[in-house]
Amino acid sequence: MTSPGSASAPSVPALVEPGPPLTAAQRERWSRHLLLPQLGESAQRRLRNARVCVVGAGGLGAPVLLYLAAAGVGRLGVVDDDVVEASNLQRQVLHGVADVGRPKVDSAADAVRALDPDVEVVTHRLRLEAGTVDLLADYDLVVDGTDNFPTRYLVNDACVRLGVPEVWGSVFRFDAQVAVFWGSPPAGSGVTPVQLRDLFPSPPPPGSVPSCAEGGVLGAMCGQVGSVMATEAVKLLTGVGRPLLGRVLVMDALAARWTEVPLVAAARPPGTPAHAGAPPERAAPEPVVPVVTARELADRLTARDDGGPGLQLVDVRQPGERAIVAIPGADAVPLAGILDGSGRGLVRRDVPVVLHCRSGVRSEQAARALLAAGWSDVAHLEGGVLAWVDQVDPSQARY
Repeated sequence: MTSPGSASAPSVPALVEPGPPLTAAQRERWSRHLLLPQLGESAQRRLRNARVCVVGAGGLGAPVLLYLAAAGVGRLGVVDDDVVEASNLQRQVLHGVADVGRPKVDSAADAVRALDPDVEVVTHRLRLEAGTVDLLADYDLVVDGTDNFPTRYLVNDACVRLGVPEVWGSVFRFDAQVAVFWGSPPAGSGVTPVQLRDLFPSPPPPGSVPSCAEGGVLGAMCGQVGSVMATEAVKLLTGVGRPLLGRVLVMDALAARWTEVPLVAAARPPGTPAHAGAPPERAAPEPVVPVVTARELADRLTARDDGGPGLQLVDVRQPGERAIVAIPGADAVPLAGILDGSGRGLVRRDVPVVLHCRSGVRSEQAARALLAAGWSDVAHLEGGVLAWVDQVDPSQARY
């Protein structure tokens, strides 16, 4: 592993003061920590006095929550608005078969309490938004294991504004990144401010980067990355070692290689808030995209097959996704081909067109591109193939 700049990576003071003295049972439980000269009882008492909020109880949040609970963190907040699905079990090791259909925060809380009943678990079953993100102010540290760009930037900007440090991780297919951000450290701490917007100034356009649900992810890699994130959290809480401030760990699981990349805070105009992104550009109004429900699409496909009005159904997903679940009779035209024009010749103009993807995000983007290019009768499937499976064909798999 290369390590440019590691020698200058800043150490930071412990985020948390020590809590009450440990009991005999607690000394036994965390004896392997107490044997470490860098930790000892004082650091363990800090962990027991710490409050950590983990945003996302999925692939990264699962190992983070388990290892922080095992490490002795006294209060763990869990933020997630989703429910457990069978496709989560390949990597989200907090949850089991019996948890399918349950809120992830409830399943996560049960798993943490089974590991250590004395951990205080605070569940936040919600999607963080502008009106709720300030709940992060109640914690000493935030760990962001989310899988979507709007939430990542919302969490970053809130942590900068609130002065809360953040451990951040991202996984996709066989690649991963881990870093520590602290956009507004206390005066005199000696910490150079750095945040997500110094690494990626603004989120990519919606639909331009596939999610793990669209592109896949190696499940075991989530454990590797989540363990690194939990280690960084322990270091920050106790003041031990040098955290990943000003550094990004980049993982290539196929090559079994970690690479360290230096991260320097970006220059900002005077008076610009540290949590502010680039000013939005004024864009022309986007065309309104009609939607078709799964039931409506099923009826229209039946009528077409019975000799009724023509209809072209277009699947804009990738081949691997179509191999998992597909709507019969759909023509495959990947989103990239519609956006760059190379695949538009496969989309008819003489009949109504209905596009679909996994959940509706990419198909809406494709529909807007076709409408802007002159197609007149274009709609997309509301809720994508997930809605099709739920409402029309439950024999097929969700993913």
